[in-house]
Amino acid sequence: MNPLRWLLIPPARQALSQRYQAWRRNGASRLAAAIQCLWIILGWSLLRLETPGWQTITERRRSLYPQISPERPRPADALRYLVQTLWLILFLPSIRSERQRFNAFHTLSRWRQRVILWLDNLPRHAERKNLRQRSEGRLEQLSPAVRKLLYGVCAIVGTVLAILCISQPFDLFTQFIFVMLLWAVAMVVRRVPGRLSTTMLIVLSLTVSCRYLWWRYTSTLNWDDPLSLTFGLMLIAAETFSWVVLVLGYFQTLWPLNRQPVSMPEDISRWPTVDLLVPTYNEPLSVVKPTIYAALGLDWPCEKVCIYLLDDGNRAEFREFADSVGIQYIARPSHEHAKAGNINHALRVACRSEYVAIFDCDHVPTRSFLQMTMGWFIKEPELAMLQTPHQFFSPDPFERNLGRFRRTPNEGTLFYGLVQDGNDVWDATFFCGSCAVIRRKALDEVGGIAVETVTEDAHTSLRMHRKGYTSAYIRIPQAAGLATESLSAHIGQRIRWARGMAQIFRLDNPLLGKGLKLVQRLCYANAMLHFLSGIPRLIFLLAPLAFLLFHAYIIFAPALAIAIYVLPHMIHTSLTNSRIQGRYRHSFWSDIYETVLAWYIARPTTVALFNPHKGKFNVTAKGGLVENQHLDWVITRPYMFLVLLNLAGVAAAIWRISYGPQTEVLTVLVSLIWVFYNMIILGGAVAVSVEARQIRESHRVEIAMPAAIMRADGHMLPCTLRDYSDASVGIELREEGLLQDNEQIFLLLKRGQQEFSFPCYVQRVFGRRIGISLKALTTKQNIEFIQCTFARADTWALWQDGFPEDKPMQSLADIMLLGFKGYIRLAEYGPAGVRRLFRLLTTFILWIASFFPKSPAKLTT
Repeated sequence: MNPLRWLLIPPARQALSQRYQAWRRNGASRLAAAIQCLWIILGWSLLRLETPGWQTITERRRSLYPQISPERPRPADALRYLVQTLWLILFLPSIRSERQRFNAFHTLSRWRQRVILWLDNLPRHAERKNLRQRSEGRLEQLSPAVRKLLYGVCAIVGTVLAILCISQPFDLFTQFIFVMLLWAVAMVVRRVPGRLSTTMLIVLSLTVSCRYLWWRYTSTLNWDDPLSLTFGLMLIAAETFSWVVLVLGYFQTLWPLNRQPVSMPEDISRWPTVDLLVPTYNEPLSVVKPTIYAALGLDWPCEKVCIYLLDDGNRAEFREFADSVGIQYIARPSHEHAKAGNINHALRVACRSEYVAIFDCDHVPTRSFLQMTMGWFIKEPELAMLQTPHQFFSPDPFERNLGRFRRTPNEGTLFYGLVQDGNDVWDATFFCGSCAVIRRKALDEVGGIAVETVTEDAHTSLRMHRKGYTSAYIRIPQAAGLATESLSAHIGQRIRWARGMAQIFRLDNPLLGKGLKLVQRLCYANAMLHFLSGIPRLIFLLAPLAFLLFHAYIIFAPALAIAIYVLPHMIHTSLTNSRIQGRYRHSFWSDIYETVLAWYIARPTTVALFNPHKGKFNVTAKGGLVENQHLDWVITRPYMFLVLLNLAGVAAAIWRISYGPQTEVLTVLVSLIWVFYNMIILGGAVAVSVEARQIRESHRVEIAMPAAIMRADGHMLPCTLRDYSDASVGIELREEGLLQDNEQIFLLLKRGQQEFSFPCYVQRVFGRRIGISLKALTTKQNIEFIQCTFARADTWALWQDGFPEDKPMQSLADIMLLGFKGYIRLAEYGPAGVRRLFRLLTTFILWIASFFPKSPAKLTT
């Protein structure tokens, strides 16, 4: 129909006028409304919109085009409709509608769906066939000699094949076919449960990564250009460091031991004596009290445990508190060697028991701690130290500032959930300063806690291993404490750890000296190399700028070759780490953690390698408050510097695409993609730097535990305990309106078969949810309350394994969103000019993003 003839129909003109007025009322500009009317006129004139097929699509417009609002049209909606339509036609053939007949790839897509369905069913098929138990069971049935022979043959054959695959020169097409075959095998293997399939993934990953590194050393260094060679050698050194850490990480975490507790003898007289030490320096008494109260309730004969409060601050209130609860108080006259010196002084002047248990003053032990750990010492006479996880009931700065508490594994979960468990296989578990038991005989043989480095804990366990003693790790949380309150305190703690590990590497290198097995040396070396990652991480953040700003070819190869070699290396590494670490660290989050720390640990670790005696011990602050949300500009300064450098790289890339040689465009685009990824990671670092408010000194722990409330008239109300702190609790009643504000009540909690009553009052009422504050409790009541809450044996058992499985693509999307969020936060807290600039940039990015296709909100067949 001719457009003018269509406009002559009065109902059509009236409907178009009404739609124009509706758009204007909904906030659309005159231009947008007019352009939208023009598109309607052209649509009705050129297309048969009155047919049933088009009417069906029109009725489902909201679900098929979720990013386009019919009520508020925008001038470029026609382009958005076009992009979304093409995407629907090409990539969503499962939608059975009129557009299906236009789908040229429908048959191919059906095959794709069948392959995906088969891959998804692989785990269930393997479980049904019992492949994991059968394969591992058959290996266990073989004699040790045959197993060793089989492993040796497999290792030799695998090594020969790997060398051939790694060093064989391929042209680009052959390399492409090779990596696609390995990727296809990996996609199948990763869906098969069991350790053997994990080992296969590691073999595939190492084959691709080693081939990439071989290619880098043999084919990608420009020896004719000094500048390119300098930058290229820096990058290849960083990549080699990362490869070494990757290989050691695979070795360290391939076969976690998952050691279980050993029961104590029924004859209590055979139970050993234990000195429980709680060192403190400048922490407030409110932080220390829960730890002491929990220690007083340990399930251990009272005459066989002695609790010491080691106060390095010589504070009268701490001495009075120790006297009031009946524990030993030790304050030393001098203060050398910080925490290590404090513990060593107590060992010299007071402690006489067979074993020493050490807790940081904010780590609250569960009542089962000693019974869960001491059995192994009785079973193994050469066991010197047993470590348990460091669990935190308060969010660390990453979790709090990003709102990810209990949603994503925190920074330490990988170490305490997997790495230490992997170390245990190789008898390389090391002491972490708290939540551990040490045999006094072994401690005396190495001269007490090591004082030569600021990571006295790891150094002490290294010395005990050199003496031939063994160590153990039980991956069952038996204590929980406070995480660092601010990002600056968190970084300060990591700087101390990094400096201390570099000091050990320099003064008592585990790769050298006597007394260690090869596997122990490798595990210790990997732990120390982890803290030397600052400079390599900075190189990765700046590497693409070498080409964009200085025209230096850091990888002297065509862009297509770079993509064919680099991408498989990254993909296989990500898939394998996701399989091994998925429960303990999600993909790409390591980049955020390492970037936040890189700038700050690079200098102290380098200095410690050259001058290991430089630096001092710093105490990590705990129990503080963050009054207002703010951006820590001091911490953010290096990230901002790196962001500005990468922005300069983006500008240089645009200039090179516009005015540079056309033969380099593809190389510029590859470098630009790298820069954009670095900016996403740096945006995430900025997002972490925005300190969220922390106005509660007493942190709440979420739980679901049956409890009861007793009113003043004796009436009982059953309830569920939803959260608690050392000063208040939150409960949920079955009905509303049962309690009033400020009403005096008693909270009834059970521990085993015993029931305890605690006086309290109603602080606030939210329907069925009630906030209750505890009244001033006696010392006995405080101990009982801590025992019923923080010190319950099962309190932390589910926290460590309560995270969802890793999904690499979802993690990548989360990281991208986090990076974007970081720049938005920077705009919120920056100067007026910066805020305007970022507001324009944010608006532009959102406008570009509005053209991206989206999955239909709801589809019907």
